[in-house]
Amino acid sequence: MFSIFTKKTTNMNQIIIETVKHHGRRKLLLHIPYGQKLIELVKSLEGAEWSAENKGWLVENNPQMLREIFKVFRGYARVDAQALFAKSASTSNINRYGAQTMPQNVKVKKKTPIPHPDEKVIGEILKFKYWMRQKRYSENTIKVYCDSLMVFFGFYRDVPIHKITNKDIITFNQQYIIANGLSGTYQNQVINSIKLFYRKIRDHAIQPELIDRPRREHKLPNVLSKEEVRRILGVHRNMKHKVMLSLIYACGLRRGELLNLKPTDIESSRHLLIIRGAKGKKDRVVPISDRMIQILRDYYKAYMPKVWLFEGEKPGDPYSEGSLQSVFKLALEKAKIKKKATLHWLRHSYATHLLEAGTDLRYIQELLGHKSSRTTEIYTHVTEKNIQNIKSPFDELGI
Repeated sequence: MFSIFTKKTTNMNQIIIETVKHHGRRKLLLHIPYGQKLIELVKSLEGAEWSAENKGWLVENNPQMLREIFKVFRGYARVDAQALFAKSASTSNINRYGAQTMPQNVKVKKKTPIPHPDEKVIGEILKFKYWMRQKRYSENTIKVYCDSLMVFFGFYRDVPIHKITNKDIITFNQQYIIANGLSGTYQNQVINSIKLFYRKIRDHAIQPELIDRPRREHKLPNVLSKEEVRRILGVHRNMKHKVMLSLIYACGLRRGELLNLKPTDIESSRHLLIIRGAKGKKDRVVPISDRMIQILRDYYKAYMPKVWLFEGEKPGDPYSEGSLQSVFKLALEKAKIKKKATLHWLRHSYATHLLEAGTDLRYIQELLGHKSSRTTEIYTHVTEKNIQNIKSPFDELGI
Protein backbone atom coordinates (compact mmCIF):
# COMPACT_ATOMS: atom_id res chain seq x y z
CA MET A 1 0.00 0.00 0.00
CA PHE A 2 1.22 3.44 -0.89
CA SER A 3 1.54 5.38 2.35
CA ILE A 4 3.23 8.61 3.27
CA PHE A 5 5.03 8.16 6.56
CA THR A 6 5.69 11.39 8.38
CA LYS A 7 7.84 9.57 10.88
CA LYS A 8 9.41 6.12 11.11
CA THR A 9 7.33 4.98 14.03
CA THR A 10 5.58 1.67 14.63
CA ASN A 11 2.00 1.29 15.88
CA MET A 12 1.20 4.79 14.66
CA ASN A 13 -2.36 5.87 13.93
CA GLN A 14 -3.28 5.94 10.26
CA ILE A 15 -5.21 8.68 8.46
CA ILE A 16 -6.62 7.88 5.03
CA ILE A 17 -7.20 10.69 2.54
CA GLU A 18 -9.44 10.50 -0.50
CA THR A 19 -11.39 12.91 -2.68
CA VAL A 20 -15.18 13.21 -2.68
CA LYS A 21 -17.73 15.47 -4.30
CA HIS A 22 -19.52 17.63 -1.72
CA HIS A 23 -22.18 20.16 -2.75
CA GLY A 24 -20.84 20.17 -6.31
CA ARG A 25 -17.22 20.70 -5.27
CA ARG A 26 -14.40 18.18 -4.97
CA LYS A 27 -12.93 18.09 -1.47
CA LEU A 28 -10.43 16.08 0.53
CA LEU A 29 -12.00 13.59 2.93
CA LEU A 30 -9.96 12.51 5.99
CA HIS A 31 -10.79 9.27 7.75
CA ILE A 32 -9.34 9.70 11.24
CA PRO A 33 -9.30 7.10 14.04
CA TYR A 34 -11.01 8.26 17.22
CA GLY A 35 -8.73 10.08 19.62
CA GLN A 36 -8.95 13.39 21.44
CA LYS A 37 -5.60 14.66 20.18
CA LEU A 38 -6.30 13.72 16.56
CA ILE A 39 -9.70 15.41 16.70
CA GLU A 40 -8.09 18.59 18.03
CA LEU A 41 -5.52 18.49 15.24
CA VAL A 42 -8.04 18.04 12.45
CA LYS A 43 -10.16 20.88 13.85
CA SER A 44 -7.10 23.12 13.59
CA LEU A 45 -7.20 22.74 9.78
CA GLU A 46 -8.85 25.74 8.13
CA GLY A 47 -12.48 25.08 7.20
CA ALA A 48 -12.49 21.48 8.48
CA GLU A 49 -16.01 20.12 8.96
CA TRP A 50 -17.40 16.75 9.97
CA SER A 51 -19.46 14.92 7.32
CA ALA A 52 -21.84 12.34 8.75
CA GLU A 53 -22.70 11.21 5.21
CA ASN A 54 -19.07 10.44 4.33
CA LYS A 55 -18.05 9.48 7.89
CA GLY A 56 -14.99 11.71 7.82
CA TRP A 57 -13.66 15.26 7.92
CA LEU A 58 -13.89 17.50 4.85
CA VAL A 59 -11.28 20.13 3.95
CA GLU A 60 -10.42 22.11 0.82
CA ASN A 61 -8.78 20.18 -2.02
CA ASN A 62 -5.57 21.98 -2.91
CA PRO A 63 -1.79 21.46 -2.57
CA GLN A 64 -1.51 23.95 0.29
CA MET A 65 -4.06 22.06 2.38
CA LEU A 66 -2.36 18.75 1.65
CA ARG A 67 0.98 20.10 2.84
CA GLU A 68 -0.75 21.45 5.97
CA ILE A 69 -2.20 18.00 6.70
CA PHE A 70 1.27 16.43 6.55
CA LYS A 71 2.62 19.16 8.81
CA VAL A 72 -0.17 19.02 11.41
CA PHE A 73 -0.14 15.24 11.85
CA ARG A 74 3.64 14.74 11.70
CA GLY A 75 4.64 12.55 14.62
CA TYR A 76 1.01 11.77 15.54
CA ALA A 77 -0.28 9.75 12.61
CA ARG A 78 0.69 8.10 9.36
CA VAL A 79 -0.96 9.67 6.31
CA ASP A 80 -2.09 7.28 3.58
CA ALA A 81 -2.80 9.14 0.33
CA GLN A 82 -3.06 6.12 -1.95
CA ALA A 83 -6.60 6.99 -3.02
CA LEU A 84 -5.43 10.34 -4.42
CA PHE A 85 -3.43 8.45 -7.05
CA ALA A 86 -5.52 5.31 -7.43
CA LYS A 87 -8.83 6.94 -8.39
CA SER A 88 -9.77 5.55 -11.79
CA ALA A 89 -11.36 7.29 -14.72
CA SER A 90 -14.38 5.02 -14.54
CA THR A 91 -15.40 6.49 -11.15
CA SER A 92 -14.45 10.08 -11.85
CA ASN A 93 -17.00 12.82 -12.46
CA ILE A 94 -14.43 15.15 -14.01
CA ASN A 95 -13.79 13.39 -17.29
CA ARG A 96 -14.72 9.89 -18.35
CA TYR A 97 -12.44 9.69 -21.37
CA GLY A 98 -9.39 8.32 -19.67
CA ALA A 99 -9.32 5.05 -21.44
CA GLN A 100 -9.37 6.78 -24.78
CA THR A 101 -6.79 9.38 -23.89
CA MET A 102 -4.10 6.87 -23.09
CA PRO A 103 -3.43 3.42 -24.64
CA GLN A 104 -5.74 0.88 -23.07
CA ASN A 105 -4.86 -2.34 -21.25
CA VAL A 106 -1.17 -1.58 -20.78
CA LYS A 107 0.07 -4.40 -18.60
CA VAL A 108 3.03 -3.42 -16.46
CA LYS A 109 4.58 -6.20 -14.42
CA LYS A 110 6.92 -4.64 -11.92
CA LYS A 111 9.33 -7.43 -11.07
CA THR A 112 11.78 -5.18 -9.26
CA PRO A 113 10.40 -3.68 -6.01
CA ILE A 114 10.64 0.11 -6.05
CA PRO A 115 10.42 2.22 -2.87
CA HIS A 116 8.16 5.26 -2.77
CA PRO A 117 9.71 8.72 -3.12
CA ASP A 118 10.15 10.84 -0.02
CA GLU A 119 7.44 13.19 1.22
CA LYS A 120 8.76 16.30 -0.55
CA VAL A 121 8.83 14.57 -3.94
CA ILE A 122 5.33 13.19 -3.41
CA GLY A 123 4.22 16.74 -2.70
CA GLU A 124 5.69 17.80 -6.05
CA ILE A 125 3.87 14.97 -7.82
CA LEU A 126 0.60 15.99 -6.17
CA LYS A 127 1.23 19.58 -7.28
CA PHE A 128 1.66 18.22 -10.80
CA LYS A 129 -1.58 16.28 -10.43
CA TYR A 130 -3.52 19.40 -9.44
CA TRP A 131 -2.01 21.28 -12.40
CA MET A 132 -3.13 18.53 -14.79
CA ARG A 133 -6.62 18.69 -13.31
CA GLN A 134 -6.76 22.44 -13.90
CA LYS A 135 -5.72 21.88 -17.50
CA ARG A 136 -8.57 19.35 -17.81
CA TYR A 137 -6.48 16.30 -18.57
CA SER A 138 -8.48 13.10 -18.30
CA GLU A 139 -8.43 11.30 -14.97
CA ASN A 140 -6.87 8.24 -16.57
CA THR A 141 -4.03 10.31 -18.07
CA ILE A 142 -3.44 11.95 -14.69
CA LYS A 143 -3.28 8.58 -12.97
CA VAL A 144 -0.92 7.07 -15.56
CA TYR A 145 1.44 10.06 -15.47
CA CYS A 146 1.50 10.31 -11.67
CA ASP A 147 2.02 6.56 -11.27
CA SER A 148 4.91 6.72 -13.75
CA LEU A 149 6.52 9.54 -11.78
CA MET A 150 6.08 7.62 -8.52
CA VAL A 151 8.05 4.70 -9.99
CA PHE A 152 10.70 6.88 -11.62
CA PHE A 153 11.40 9.05 -8.57
CA GLY A 154 11.16 5.99 -6.32
CA PHE A 155 13.93 4.44 -8.41
CA TYR A 156 16.00 7.58 -7.71
CA ARG A 157 14.77 8.05 -4.14
CA ASP A 158 18.19 9.20 -2.92
CA VAL A 159 18.74 11.67 -5.78
CA PRO A 160 17.26 15.20 -5.45
CA ILE A 161 14.84 15.82 -8.31
CA HIS A 162 16.73 18.95 -9.39
CA LYS A 163 19.81 16.81 -9.98
CA ILE A 164 18.10 14.30 -12.30
CA THR A 165 19.66 14.35 -15.78
CA ASN A 166 19.05 12.82 -19.19
CA LYS A 167 21.61 10.18 -18.30
CA ASP A 168 19.47 9.10 -15.35
CA ILE A 169 16.46 8.58 -17.63
CA ILE A 170 18.56 6.39 -19.93
CA THR A 171 19.77 4.38 -16.93
CA PHE A 172 16.19 3.93 -15.72
CA ASN A 173 15.15 2.66 -19.16
CA GLN A 174 17.98 0.14 -19.18
CA GLN A 175 17.99 -1.03 -15.57
CA TYR A 176 14.26 -1.02 -14.86
CA ILE A 177 12.06 -0.95 -17.96
CA ILE A 178 14.15 -3.09 -20.33
CA ALA A 179 15.57 -5.28 -17.55
CA ASN A 180 12.04 -6.19 -16.43
CA GLY A 181 10.70 -6.71 -19.94
CA LEU A 182 8.19 -3.88 -19.71
CA SER A 183 6.44 -2.62 -22.84
CA GLY A 184 7.55 0.12 -25.21
CA THR A 185 4.22 1.82 -24.52
CA TYR A 186 5.05 2.01 -20.82
CA GLN A 187 8.50 3.38 -21.67
CA ASN A 188 6.90 6.16 -23.72
CA GLN A 189 4.46 6.92 -20.89
CA VAL A 190 7.31 7.39 -18.43
CA ILE A 191 9.23 9.69 -20.77
CA ASN A 192 6.09 11.72 -21.50
CA SER A 193 5.31 12.13 -17.80
CA ILE A 194 8.88 13.21 -16.95
CA LYS A 195 8.92 15.65 -19.86
CA LEU A 196 5.66 17.31 -18.84
CA PHE A 197 6.54 17.34 -15.14
CA TYR A 198 9.84 19.14 -15.61
CA ARG A 199 8.45 21.55 -18.19
CA LYS A 200 5.48 22.68 -16.08
CA ILE A 201 6.44 22.09 -12.44
CA ARG A 202 10.23 22.26 -12.20
CA ASP A 203 12.43 24.99 -13.64
CA HIS A 204 15.15 22.54 -14.47
CA ALA A 205 17.32 22.00 -17.55
CA ILE A 206 16.36 18.47 -18.48
CA GLN A 207 15.53 17.40 -22.03
CA PRO A 208 13.65 14.10 -22.13
CA GLU A 209 12.87 14.81 -25.80
CA LEU A 210 16.50 13.93 -26.55
CA ILE A 211 16.05 10.45 -25.09
CA ASP A 212 15.76 7.71 -27.69
CA ARG A 213 12.26 6.26 -27.71
CA PRO A 214 11.30 2.70 -28.61
CA ARG A 215 10.54 2.00 -32.25
CA ARG A 216 6.89 2.52 -32.97
CA GLU A 217 4.84 -0.62 -33.50
CA HIS A 218 2.66 -0.75 -36.59
CA LYS A 219 -0.17 -3.10 -35.74
CA LEU A 220 -3.21 -3.60 -37.91
CA PRO A 221 -6.60 -2.79 -36.37
CA ASN A 222 -8.65 -5.78 -35.30
CA VAL A 223 -11.77 -6.10 -37.41
CA LEU A 224 -14.89 -8.24 -37.19
CA SER A 225 -16.75 -9.39 -40.27
CA LYS A 226 -20.26 -8.09 -40.91
CA GLU A 227 -21.63 -11.52 -40.04
CA GLU A 228 -19.80 -11.51 -36.71
CA VAL A 229 -21.10 -8.01 -35.93
CA ARG A 230 -24.62 -9.13 -36.79
CA ARG A 231 -24.34 -12.05 -34.36
CA ILE A 232 -22.92 -9.86 -31.57
CA LEU A 233 -25.65 -7.25 -31.90
CA GLY A 234 -28.41 -9.83 -32.13
CA VAL A 235 -27.76 -12.03 -29.11
CA HIS A 236 -28.74 -9.70 -26.25
CA ARG A 237 -32.38 -9.69 -25.19
CA ASN A 238 -31.83 -6.81 -22.79
CA MET A 239 -32.83 -3.71 -24.79
CA LYS A 240 -30.31 -1.37 -23.18
CA HIS A 241 -27.42 -3.76 -23.80
CA LYS A 242 -28.41 -4.26 -27.42
CA VAL A 243 -28.87 -0.53 -28.09
CA MET A 244 -25.50 0.41 -26.55
CA LEU A 245 -23.55 -2.06 -28.67
CA SER A 246 -25.57 -1.20 -31.78
CA LEU A 247 -24.93 2.54 -31.40
CA ILE A 248 -21.18 2.02 -31.02
CA TYR A 249 -21.06 0.14 -34.32
CA ALA A 250 -23.67 2.30 -36.09
CA CYS A 251 -21.73 5.53 -35.42
CA GLY A 252 -18.16 4.32 -34.81
CA LEU A 253 -18.07 5.54 -31.22
CA ARG A 254 -15.41 5.13 -28.58
CA ARG A 255 -16.55 3.64 -25.29
CA GLY A 256 -16.32 6.92 -23.41
CA GLU A 257 -18.13 8.78 -26.19
CA LEU A 258 -21.10 6.47 -25.88
CA LEU A 259 -21.29 6.84 -22.10
CA ASN A 260 -21.01 10.63 -22.33
CA LEU A 261 -24.06 10.96 -24.58
CA LYS A 262 -27.18 12.76 -23.41
CA PRO A 263 -30.65 12.45 -24.95
CA THR A 264 -30.34 16.00 -26.30
CA ASP A 265 -27.29 14.96 -28.35
CA ILE A 266 -29.58 13.13 -30.79
CA GLU A 267 -30.86 15.51 -33.46
CA SER A 268 -33.32 13.21 -35.17
CA SER A 269 -34.68 15.88 -37.55
CA ARG A 270 -31.19 16.36 -39.01
CA HIS A 271 -30.21 12.69 -38.67
CA LEU A 272 -27.14 13.64 -36.67
CA LEU A 273 -25.53 12.51 -33.45
CA ILE A 274 -23.54 15.18 -31.59
CA ILE A 275 -20.42 13.87 -29.83
CA ARG A 276 -19.18 16.45 -27.33
CA GLY A 277 -15.76 16.74 -25.73
CA ALA A 278 -14.35 13.65 -27.40
CA LYS A 279 -10.68 12.73 -27.54
CA GLY A 280 -8.58 15.86 -27.85
CA LYS A 281 -11.45 17.94 -26.37
CA LYS A 282 -13.10 18.07 -29.79
CA ASP A 283 -16.78 17.98 -30.71
CA ARG A 284 -17.94 16.28 -33.88
CA VAL A 285 -21.11 15.13 -35.59
CA VAL A 286 -21.82 11.76 -37.21
CA PRO A 287 -24.80 10.70 -39.30
CA ILE A 288 -27.38 8.46 -37.72
CA SER A 289 -29.81 6.34 -39.73
CA ASP A 290 -33.61 6.24 -39.57
CA ARG A 291 -33.39 2.67 -38.27
CA MET A 292 -31.07 3.65 -35.42
CA ILE A 293 -33.22 6.67 -34.56
CA GLN A 294 -36.28 4.43 -34.23
CA ILE A 295 -34.37 2.00 -32.02
CA LEU A 296 -33.31 4.90 -29.78
CA ARG A 297 -36.89 6.19 -29.58
CA ASP A 298 -38.12 2.79 -28.43
CA TYR A 299 -35.30 2.63 -25.91
CA TYR A 300 -36.07 6.11 -24.56
CA LYS A 301 -39.75 5.26 -24.04
CA ALA A 302 -38.80 2.09 -22.17
CA TYR A 303 -36.09 3.54 -19.88
CA MET A 304 -36.78 7.31 -19.72
CA PRO A 305 -33.16 8.32 -18.88
CA LYS A 306 -32.89 11.46 -16.74
CA VAL A 307 -29.38 12.82 -17.42
CA TRP A 308 -27.29 10.43 -19.50
CA LEU A 309 -28.61 8.53 -22.48
CA PHE A 310 -27.39 5.31 -20.87
CA GLU A 311 -27.60 5.28 -17.08
CA GLY A 312 -26.63 2.75 -14.43
CA GLU A 313 -28.88 1.19 -11.82
CA LYS A 314 -29.29 4.53 -10.06
CA PRO A 315 -31.14 7.15 -12.16
CA GLY A 316 -28.88 10.07 -13.04
CA ASP A 317 -25.66 8.06 -12.73
CA PRO A 318 -23.78 7.19 -15.95
CA TYR A 319 -23.41 3.59 -17.01
CA SER A 320 -19.97 2.35 -15.99
CA GLU A 321 -17.24 1.49 -18.47
CA GLY A 322 -16.57 -1.83 -16.74
CA SER A 323 -20.22 -2.88 -17.02
CA LEU A 324 -20.28 -1.96 -20.72
CA GLN A 325 -17.20 -4.09 -21.34
CA SER A 326 -18.93 -6.98 -19.52
CA VAL A 327 -21.96 -6.55 -21.78
CA PHE A 328 -19.73 -6.93 -24.83
CA LYS A 329 -17.89 -9.92 -23.38
CA LEU A 330 -21.18 -11.67 -22.69
CA ALA A 331 -22.30 -10.95 -26.26
CA LEU A 332 -19.14 -12.63 -27.58
CA GLU A 333 -19.86 -15.72 -25.49
CA LYS A 334 -23.49 -15.90 -26.59
CA ALA A 335 -22.52 -15.37 -30.24
CA LYS A 336 -19.88 -18.13 -29.87
CA ILE A 337 -17.12 -15.92 -31.24
CA LYS A 338 -13.74 -17.20 -30.06
CA LYS A 339 -11.71 -14.12 -30.99
CA LYS A 340 -10.29 -12.17 -28.04
CA ALA A 341 -12.17 -9.09 -29.15
CA THR A 342 -12.64 -5.87 -27.21
CA LEU A 343 -15.35 -3.26 -27.44
CA HIS A 344 -13.10 -1.05 -29.59
CA TRP A 345 -13.23 -3.67 -32.33
CA LEU A 346 -16.75 -2.46 -33.17
CA ARG A 347 -15.34 0.99 -33.97
CA HIS A 348 -12.58 -0.55 -36.11
CA SER A 349 -15.18 -2.66 -37.90
CA TYR A 350 -17.37 0.40 -38.57
CA ALA A 351 -14.48 2.20 -40.25
CA THR A 352 -13.36 -0.81 -42.27
CA HIS A 353 -16.85 -1.64 -43.48
CA LEU A 354 -17.37 1.98 -44.55
CA LEU A 355 -14.14 1.85 -46.55
CA GLU A 356 -15.14 -1.43 -48.17
CA ALA A 357 -18.45 0.17 -49.17
CA GLY A 358 -16.57 2.88 -51.07
CA THR A 359 -16.71 5.75 -48.55
CA ASP A 360 -13.95 8.29 -49.12
CA LEU A 361 -11.12 8.05 -46.58
CA ARG A 362 -11.36 11.77 -45.83
CA TYR A 363 -14.98 11.39 -44.71
CA ILE A 364 -14.09 8.40 -42.53
CA GLN A 365 -11.38 10.51 -40.89
CA GLU A 366 -13.98 13.14 -39.96
CA LEU A 367 -16.48 10.55 -38.74
CA LEU A 368 -13.91 8.92 -36.45
CA GLY A 369 -12.53 12.24 -35.19
CA HIS A 370 -8.96 11.48 -36.24
CA LYS A 371 -6.61 14.45 -36.18
CA SER A 372 -4.31 12.96 -38.79
CA SER A 373 -5.25 11.12 -41.99
CA ARG A 374 -2.35 8.75 -41.30
CA THR A 375 -4.32 7.33 -38.39
CA THR A 376 -7.27 6.58 -40.65
CA GLU A 377 -5.10 5.06 -43.36
CA ILE A 378 -4.46 1.95 -41.25
CA TYR A 379 -7.89 0.69 -42.32
CA THR A 380 -6.78 0.51 -45.94
CA HIS A 381 -4.56 -2.42 -44.94
CA VAL A 382 -7.37 -4.63 -43.65
CA THR A 383 -10.17 -4.11 -46.17
CA GLU A 384 -11.34 -7.23 -47.98
CA LYS A 385 -12.53 -5.35 -51.10
CA ASN A 386 -9.12 -4.85 -52.70
CA ILE A 387 -7.05 -7.57 -51.05
CA GLN A 388 -9.32 -10.39 -52.13
CA ASN A 389 -9.21 -9.20 -55.74
CA ILE A 390 -5.43 -9.56 -55.92
CA LYS A 391 -4.49 -12.61 -57.93
CA SER A 392 -1.48 -14.56 -56.72
CA PRO A 393 1.20 -15.35 -59.33
CA PHE A 394 1.06 -18.91 -58.05
CA ASP A 395 -2.27 -19.34 -59.83
CA GLU A 396 -0.58 -18.62 -63.18
CA LEU A 397 1.85 -21.51 -62.83
CA GLY A 398 -0.72 -24.12 -63.76
CA ILE A 399 0.53 -26.57 -61.15
